Amino acid sequence: MELDAVLMVARRGKFRTAALELGVSTTALSNAVGKLERTLGIRLFNRTTRSVSLTEAGQQFVAQVAPAVQDIHEAMDVARSQQATPSGTLRINAFPTAAREIFSWLVLPFLREHPLVHIDIVTEGRLVDIVAGGFDLGVRSADLVPVDMIALPLGSGRRNVVVGSPRYLETHGTPIVPQDLAEHSCLRVRLPDGAIYRWPFEKDGQSVHIDVDGAITLDEASLARAGALASVGLTLAMESDVRDDIGAGRLVRVLEDWTPTLSPLSLYYPSRRNPTAAFKAFVDFARRHSGGSEALTPSIGREAR
Repeated sequence: MELDAVLMVARRGKFRTAALELGVSTTALSNAVGKLERTLGIRLFNRTTRSVSLTEAGQQFVAQVAPAVQDIHEAMDVARSQQATPSGTLRINAFPTAAREIFSWLVLPFLREHPLVHIDIVTEGRLVDIVAGGFDLGVRSADLVPVDMIALPLGSGRRNVVVGSPRYLETHGTPIVPQDLAEHSCLRVRLPDGAIYRWPFEKDGQSVHIDVDGAITLDEASLARAGALASVGLTLAMESDVRDDIGAGRLVRVLEDWTPTLSPLSLYYPSRRNPTAAFKAFVDFARRHSGGSEALTPSIGREAR
């Protein structure tokens, strides 16, 4: 634990980020680093309220220890790959929308079939390096998968939809073209980099991005859905997130002919010499239930969260 803790803090530069990626509390991580420092009798990190950096002794220690720790993890992977029954933890990084889409049809059925496996899902709106972050697998839009990864397509294309409650539309009218949104209250979404997401539309080869306005700005899709249900305004959502609301009549789809199909999701991962039994079982399960096949996929484009 102590060596992994030091290497992750050195890699990420922040205790909080390192703790999240290791799946432990910041306090536990700090205690692990402190314990190793006391054992060694040296300070490995310079700590301030704003930053963490390796000391000179810490740099030398990490340079010597990192290859050995990597060898240890590889040896453990080799041992785990010999397991007859899949067990252990799989760490998956995904966009929030992607995690919601695969949760019911992939993750839960897999766990019912393999009860000894633990799945740790980390959702982030930003793109991350799953190898550097210590993840086994990633789930992203197919056009965002790095070119050096093995990708397994999951299902068909998806869509963003613009929806509003019947009461809101009765009061404020129905937009016919994207430019009509200027006359409506919309639930704005903030991206991880702080920028406000511009709603994308496309029809007959014409594309337009609208900088919508409204009373509320959010960074969580479920809150935008709640706002739309409360008749606060229109929201742009993944169709899978509001399909039940549309079916029940709680939300109504508008601008249908302007919402394009998005790239399908892909499960992706780096080439591994000794995949664990749990890893192999999950990929095989995903392949059987998605009907996809492995392919290398280019890294371009952007998906709404």
